[in-house]
Amino acid sequence: MGLSTAFTELFGLRHPIALAPMGGSAGGELAAAVSRGGGLGLLGGAFGDRDWLARELPLVAGAGRPWGAGFLSWAAEVAAVEQALEYGPAAVMLSFGDPAPFTERIRAAGAALIVQVTDLEEARRAADLGADVIVAQGTESGGHGARHGRGTLPFVPVVVDLVAPVPVLAAGGIADGRGVAAALALGAAGALLGTRFQATAEALVDPSVARALVEGRGQDTERNTVLDIARGSTWPTAKYSARTLGHPYLDAWRGRETELAADPAAREAYRADVARGAVPALPVWAGEGVDLVRDLPPAASLVTELAAGAEAALARAGRH
Repeated sequence: MGLSTAFTELFGLRHPIALAPMGGSAGGELAAAVSRGGGLGLLGGAFGDRDWLARELPLVAGAGRPWGAGFLSWAAEVAAVEQALEYGPAAVMLSFGDPAPFTERIRAAGAALIVQVTDLEEARRAADLGADVIVAQGTESGGHGARHGRGTLPFVPVVVDLVAPVPVLAAGGIADGRGVAAALALGAAGALLGTRFQATAEALVDPSVARALVEGRGQDTERNTVLDIARGSTWPTAKYSARTLGHPYLDAWRGRETELAADPAAREAYRADVARGAVPALPVWAGEGVDLVRDLPPAASLVTELAAGAEAALARAGRH
């Protein structure tokens, strides 16, 4: 039957589902698989590593279906976005920071502009900049997001009303078809999923990360800045925290972030622990919907499963 929305119509998609452009793990094969499955695959360009992009862009560009790339507005250089635009993406998504320096180049290349927002001020700014799609990210999301944001359920409909008629995608804690249906019921034109797609056959993650996601529980996730500080990340932790699964350093330093930031020996100890395998090289980013991650399917079949689940959920709701 299919679920047609303003988002699917804009890109010619079969399903109102998009892959979150997760830095590092949303590589070319994963983005291509999501696009071939009927959603919008978004390559995780993140900081704009030029060598990584050169390797992954050809993989997704050959998908034969609409695709896009995502970047961190606060960190990526314009040249990295231009590199992606050379491959003809249908869209470029910008998150966390001011998207303005990139917007004219994206428009000139004929790509749609997708902007992720975490509060209403950002949503107004994105609409004023002429975003073609706005992603409303709730605090249930895995990985980075606003330190003082709002949950997906109350945040999405407010953004929908604020930026109408711009299509909105809901993000944060969505991991199955029922979550996609809920996003549509909130007035969104689709859903952007990260954690669920990180646990797929094509995701660029270590097998230990995949196992952790399958075994993880939402109650074990926690928004924190400890792990960014410990690993010397350049993320602006004053504004953004990250939801991860549990970690020994999180237990040791929770509530002592200022002390950790001022202790170079502690950060050196973290690097030493990573080098000897005592802690994982990266935190396990995971959203509150991780309980619903039970297997590692091919991403294309997962898109179909999510869409079918959303249709079934909406049909059940319609009978009540």
